[in-house]
Amino acid sequence: MKATAIEFQNVSKCFDNANKNAVNNLNLTIQEGEFITILGSSGCGKTTLLKMINKLYEPDTGEILIFGKNSQQLDAVELRRGIGYVIQQVGLFPHMTIQQNIALLPKILKWEPARIEKLVDDLLTMVELAPAEYKNRFPSQLSGGQQQRVGLARALAADPAIMLFDEPFGAIDAITRTMLQDEILRIHYELQKTFVFVTHDINEAFKLGNRVIVMNGGQVLQFDTPEKIIQQPADPFVEKLIQSAITQQEFWGRYK
Repeated sequence: MKATAIEFQNVSKCFDNANKNAVNNLNLTIQEGEFITILGSSGCGKTTLLKMINKLYEPDTGEILIFGKNSQQLDAVELRRGIGYVIQQVGLFPHMTIQQNIALLPKILKWEPARIEKLVDDLLTMVELAPAEYKNRFPSQLSGGQQQRVGLARALAADPAIMLFDEPFGAIDAITRTMLQDEILRIHYELQKTFVFVTHDINEAFKLGNRVIVMNGGQVLQFDTPEKIIQQPADPFVEKLIQSAITQQEFWGRYK
């Protein structure tokens, strides 16, 4: 039986000078090995939810459990070493080679050089960037899609149990985005880690997630499989989302 990886218990978060909660009385459970996508429009609370998992934000009320342990009682640095984090801006260090970027955390953890070198080669191979061709390049010598692959490799370098993704493909062209979606599905299948992925794109959310969290106004409106959400939308907002995707498909269908 799979362990519970992440659990939110009556969690709320309100930022200074805000007139309402960014996240309001949130309750949800994510099992180990799941690929969870969080879908919603800007300002709905999805990124706030994500950043509370790795303590970039602290909840005002309630508890967040990471593998059964209250995150507020855990050291933030130690917690984050077990949680990979991939963002839209990638955040690679421009003065470091690709190898140095990926090796950064293992070096901090004082891994043996030979182990680090093998890890870098293995991770670059996993994200389909040939090590001999790419590891001595600098980030500026890579395309946006290639940089995102390196960002994913770097986030995986310390073998985290949980991976968080904050709209990582939002600034990438449609063709590359589709390729990266396929790539991340393959990597999740191979590694069976817990992935939590924020997106505002309904097609991306339903393609990637084995379960989807639909948020609006700081609330979880529905948390279920893509099939159940499509067949049984739990709220008028969810129903409107589904209808917008269907309308888009119908538009493209006219030109086939």
